[in-house]
Amino acid sequence: MDRFTPERHWVGWHRQYDVAGSSLHRRLALVQRRIRQALDSQPAGEIRVLSMCAGQGRDLLGVLADHARRDDVRARLVELDPELAADAEHAARSAGLDGVEVVVGDASDSGVYEGVTPVNLALVCGVFGNLSDVDVRHTVEQLPRLCRPTATVIWTRHRRSPDLTPAVRSWFADAGFEQVGFDVEDGFLIGVGTHRLVGPPLPYRPDIRLFDFVGDGDDAHR
Repeated sequence: MDRFTPERHWVGWHRQYDVAGSSLHRRLALVQRRIRQALDSQPAGEIRVLSMCAGQGRDLLGVLADHARRDDVRARLVELDPELAADAEHAARSAGLDGVEVVVGDASDSGVYEGVTPVNLALVCGVFGNLSDVDVRHTVEQLPRLCRPTATVIWTRHRRSPDLTPAVRSWFADAGFEQVGFDVEDGFLIGVGTHRLVGPPLPYRPDIRLFDFVGDGDDAHR
């Protein structure tokens, strides 16, 4: 595969997670802290999780590896790039996470989540920075179709001017979510939002196009 193809771009993009002090390395730490908190708060029983555009699955898999609730988690990680999905599959199997399923598919297609929804935890990390504003809002509005009552959604978005994150947070409120936290880090444009569904969930539909992925991820490196 040519190194300039979009697929190779995203494989190279993920290497920044391994660079200590990089924006992605710091963002990952913030996201993982919120994932741990969400898992810790779940009642006894199965915990259903979905991850959109999961990449190598570092956020969730890195937490589950040593988490007390690891065996309660049934997760579906959806990633379009087969090489990144293979990395996630290998990591999940190496960690003995039998409840984690990695799917090579289009995360914008609501049908790809059939069978795992409604979830207790939805990860929408590395997504909103690569969508149009209209699609960000549309995706937020549709998340209650994928969630069960009191589900947690963790999302990321850069804060480059014009900063969309205040609007995103208001869209979550309009969709029936309350904010649990919004994490930033000095010197970086990182934004990590955590919201809990307090309104009624919506009926699941497998025929919804959530978004069109249009970005190249560069803002996540700022």
